[in-house]
Amino acid sequence: MYNCWASYIPFVVLAALYVYCFVASLDPDKLEGFANPTLAILADLFSDEKVMTTGWVHFLVMDLFVGRWIYWQGQEQQLFTRHSLALCLFAGPMGLLSHVVTVWVTPLFKKSAEVV
Repeated sequence: MYNCWASYIPFVVLAALYVYCFVASLDPDKLEGFANPTLAILADLFSDEKVMTTGWVHFLVMDLFVGRWIYWQGQEQQLFTRHSLALCLFAGPMGLLSHVVTVWVTPLFKKSAEVV
């Protein structure tokens, strides 16, 4: 029998790494910058290697989590997802948008194929 909790292990490990990186990158100056962020302040904060590492882990967790969701939904609904997964791993929001459009468009193509 499939253990669904085992599929969460990579996310738990990455989330723990994120918490560690987040806590390790905190100092009073950075907290003040995050309290009232502007683009210039965020750019300055992300020039710090510790903050950038935290951001990178954040992006990795979210892209992998959304990618897994896209894959599972594709399996359940018999949808083509390779293009959305590739986009998700390189540019998460674009992959998510691609998948949503695929979900909307696929039934139209299936209906037109049934008519012929």
